[in-house]
Amino acid sequence: MSEMTIAPVATHGFFVDGRWREDGDVVEIRAPYDGSVIARVVQGRREHAEAAIAAAVKAFGTTRRLPAFERQRVLRRISASILERKEEFAHTLAQEAGKPIKGARIEVERAIFTFNVAAEESTRIYGEVLPLDWQEFTAARWGIVRRFPLGPIAGITPFNFPINLVAHKVAPAIAAGCPMVLKPAPQTPLCSLLLAECVQQAGWPDGGLNVLPLSNEDAGLLVTDDRIKLISFTGSVPVGWDIKRRAGKKKVVLELGGNAAVIVHSDADVAYAADRCVTGGFAYAGQTCISVQRILVEHSVYGKFTDLLVEGVKKLKVGDPIDPSTDVGPLIRESDAIRTVTWIDEAVRAGARLLCGGGRQGLIVEPTVLTGTKPEMKVNCQEIFGPVVTVEPYRDFDQAVRQVNNSPYGMQAGVFTRDAKLLFQAYEELEVGGVIAGDVPSFRIDQMPYGGVKDSGLGREGLRYAIEEMTEPKLMVMNLR
Repeated sequence: MSEMTIAPVATHGFFVDGRWREDGDVVEIRAPYDGSVIARVVQGRREHAEAAIAAAVKAFGTTRRLPAFERQRVLRRISASILERKEEFAHTLAQEAGKPIKGARIEVERAIFTFNVAAEESTRIYGEVLPLDWQEFTAARWGIVRRFPLGPIAGITPFNFPINLVAHKVAPAIAAGCPMVLKPAPQTPLCSLLLAECVQQAGWPDGGLNVLPLSNEDAGLLVTDDRIKLISFTGSVPVGWDIKRRAGKKKVVLELGGNAAVIVHSDADVAYAADRCVTGGFAYAGQTCISVQRILVEHSVYGKFTDLLVEGVKKLKVGDPIDPSTDVGPLIRESDAIRTVTWIDEAVRAGARLLCGGGRQGLIVEPTVLTGTKPEMKVNCQEIFGPVVTVEPYRDFDQAVRQVNNSPYGMQAGVFTRDAKLLFQAYEELEVGGVIAGDVPSFRIDQMPYGGVKDSGLGREGLRYAIEEMTEPKLMVMNLR
């Protein structure tokens, strides 16, 4: 009987100033589903963060002067490179993040699209010409306004979209002509390192992108160093606002958490709304900041909607993310799984009813639907970031709007109704960054402006809007006398 050969686990260095380096500390990357070691990654230290910032500063002398067609060409090459390696990216993502493979493939497709849109937007960074002859003494004067790149940017990304949320930092930075130091999430650095290979092969200047896994302590330099001109952070609420507090004079863009709500009015297509809430609440086990968490249903259709919702949730397949039939995989950490079921149990003890789910096996939490909850329960008032939704009836639309707004968060909200007056009322009154009419708040297409209000963040992503954040207008006044 022949011996079975076990493939060695690869070790990946980090990428600074156009070079791959391995002079840091080696850490293991484990699959959330089964805890197996899928790779080893070299984690940088403070001195490497210093080197990365210095490389970005040096690169800015080149990137800021690159014409639009060259930036566009680089972005198109990156998109093509990701497409060529689509399955490699998808399987890497599924392993390191525990995202079901069908969702992983969709995310990679979105990243390809994101770089393509950035390529288009790189040639549309418009300015304006201002007539200044509004007074007699300003006759024959004109103003020209152009947008110029800010300078080196720090990108800090989360675990839940290891390629597309990275793309939403890197792609607009390249389009704007800004170099970047990218710190990926410690749980999911592999897709970022693969992307660095694509960027290097595309011909982006050395130091224009530095990908550096760091401890939170060593990453502090990215926040405090004045050579960094903007921090683009996606992650938790406490960390985000602490970054803003420590950032000093630099610009900060924060895409933080949420406990997104849906309003389902009686005139809506209830079956469609229920189906979309299943998708929006349980994709990637609810680990997105716009995952459906709170569902408010007009009382006359509450029973019908709830029955359809529970029926759909019970059909979801839970298991191995590599299995193409899996709908819901593991949470990223066991502590998150324990916290999720703790909050469920707390709600049930306080009077909530469990309509389905509620159990846990390791890092996997069963898709869960609760009703009879109260606003002050953690499953409602905090971000659960797990496969849990609450569903409650309301009597009138004004009440539903008030309930949605009764939250420290304000990322996006979904509204199902055919009444245009109610839709525009929701648009006017909901305290969120985006209102999704006829769909769940989990809807996002990558060119739209995306971001929140209140504790959910500051600034906007989406390619054109991110480019605006990464550039600043400069005026030249011309006296033609």
